[in-house]
Amino acid sequence: MRKYLLVLTLTFVKMVSGQQLAVKGEAAYNFLIDTVGYRAEVKCPLLIFLHGRSLSGYDLNRVKRYGVLYAKNRGVEIPSSLVVAPQTAGGWDPDKIKDVLNYVLANYNVDEKRVYVCGMSMGGYGTMDFVGKYPESVAAAVAICGGGIVGDAEKLATVPVWIQHGSADRAVPASESRKIYQAIKKANPESETVLTIIPGGTHGSVERLFHKSDMYDWLFKHRKEY
Repeated sequence: MRKYLLVLTLTFVKMVSGQQLAVKGEAAYNFLIDTVGYRAEVKCPLLIFLHGRSLSGYDLNRVKRYGVLYAKNRGVEIPSSLVVAPQTAGGWDPDKIKDVLNYVLANYNVDEKRVYVCGMSMGGYGTMDFVGKYPESVAAAVAICGGGIVGDAEKLATVPVWIQHGSADRAVPASESRKIYQAIKKANPESETVLTIIPGGTHGSVERLFHKSDMYDWLFKHRKEY
């Protein structure tokens, strides 16, 4: 296994492990970026993963404990793309997520029509908050066991969103997902918004969704049309 490479400057730290890099001090959130399959001469889709509260903090290795990077590191095949996993020490701020996105767009050859966001728990809320504020930046999104702001419904209705929640979730009740789904459909009954309630799914068991192809296939079939 290739040794870690550590590069330090006053404001920037990158740690290389395989093709996952930790970027610190360059955007509002520190983040991991997985560049497996990335070629600078080809425009590449971008998938942003937002973690839940249990992975909050200042150790970027934590964001590999579940979700997209965890699944990918366990051999799950994800469509060729850059994968970015920022870390927050508290709740998600859509402006700071946008700052991370802007950094990646400025430094990698990203297909801006194919930017996707997904998140779980607090990251599910963060996904909806980000799409609700910056719908023009997202081609499609998946929010798992979270919720959203009803006042964002009109903007959320302009982006394909797949909302998923376990019926037996005791940490965040499925009513949170139903509420935002109903608000979006009220704002625009024709919106490409999908709600899936997983029978018997708990707050933790729905993590298995990241290990199946369904979510990635659904996300990557969408392209932003300006």
